[in-house]
Amino acid sequence: MALQIDLTGRLVLVTGGGRGVGRGITEQFLEAGADVIICGRTEPEQPPQRGGRSAHFLRADVRESEEVDALFDQIAGEYGRLDVLINNAGGSPSAEAATASVRFAAAIVMLNLQSALTCSQRANELMQQQEDGGCIVNIGSVSGLRASPGTAAYGAAKAGLINLTASLAVEWAPRVRVNCVSAGLIVTEQAHQHYGDEIGQARIAATVPLGRLGTPQDVGVACVFLASPLASYISGANLVVHGGGERPAFLGARKEK
Repeated sequence: MALQIDLTGRLVLVTGGGRGVGRGITEQFLEAGADVIICGRTEPEQPPQRGGRSAHFLRADVRESEEVDALFDQIAGEYGRLDVLINNAGGSPSAEAATASVRFAAAIVMLNLQSALTCSQRANELMQQQEDGGCIVNIGSVSGLRASPGTAAYGAAKAGLINLTASLAVEWAPRVRVNCVSAGLIVTEQAHQHYGDEIGQARIAATVPLGRLGTPQDVGVACVFLASPLASYISGANLVVHGGGERPAFLGARKEK
């Protein structure tokens, strides 16, 4: 008998859910029947859609605590509840650690770590009042699990996000579950900036044990699972979605006898 996930009637907030990985996450929750709110600084031209239903956009910059407060006040006032929070907003341009400014590093940490804590605090306030609690999923990165040259502040922030996940899972149990999804190499509309053209992306994909780069939908289905009753005993976990990871460099460097 196939296991199916039906989140009909559940309200989900995906930060940065209008594009990239966030859009894929939003589409998968819509596919599962959930009602989805997305937030960001700019409304997408085409909101994520699935099954004839669209995500609802609310404008908010999650780096600004006042805007986060206004966002959650609006959700509480209009919907009266929140079942799932996906802390997806994040990212970083490349910058050498030796020359990156203090202001730059602080901004990266704010976006990728502090904003997730701020949103989680407000979500927890709502979820603790609900009979069936709620679920928070933080979107991490393999950059938080290995060296992150060229994006050191980003990698450090994502490493902090994994630790934050474990801490909140203990503090806010049993009513609120908190987990993390650490994504590997994912193809989005900005993939060329990180992985190069199609030839470059194919070469990188060949280094992944499963033979391909990931998609936003791959991350999305992992989030849907963690937010579902199937994961009711999973909290404080870091689910790594990376196609088997990266082959150790020595395997390619060693000489065959």
